[in-house]
Amino acid sequence: MAKLNVNGKTHDYQADAGTPLLWVLREQLGLTGTKYGCGIAQCGACTVLIDGVATRSCIVPAAGVKASAKVVTIEGLSPDGMSHPLQRAWVALDVPQCGFCQSGMLMAAAALMKSKPNPTDADIDAAMTNICRCGTYNRVRAGIKAAAKGGDTKSAALHIIHADGSLS
Repeated sequence: MAKLNVNGKTHDYQADAGTPLLWVLREQLGLTGTKYGCGIAQCGACTVLIDGVATRSCIVPAAGVKASAKVVTIEGLSPDGMSHPLQRAWVALDVPQCGFCQSGMLMAAAALMKSKPNPTDADIDAAMTNICRCGTYNRVRAGIKAAAKGGDTKSAALHIIHADGSLS
């Protein structure tokens, strides 16, 4: 049996040598927050962190991930699923529309903010190469900026009128 360190826990798994990490995460470990989008590392829905680096898990063979590597999925971004600054900003700014790409977006944004805690627009453009079929790019940018400013949604330069009429 092979081993993976995922979200701080060591897991045993059994898969063919070429099985992508994505399928081990979803099918064997039950971590379905990481999505399958394209299978060719273009869309980013499958993005996870491997040793802090945003990685498209659909093309990385699970067997190629060292047992000592630290894999973090969306389920491991925060202990309660809502306490990471990016998750709080995503909710405050209603970033997702359909939500399918958002776990990958959040993981790519988390890697960006770890390396650049106060990213510029150019940094965001370079790091956020994930595809959103709903076009939430402006809200993703605003969410990253708000998280970088400690949750200050006003500094994100995006104003959203919520269903209840409130403005953020």
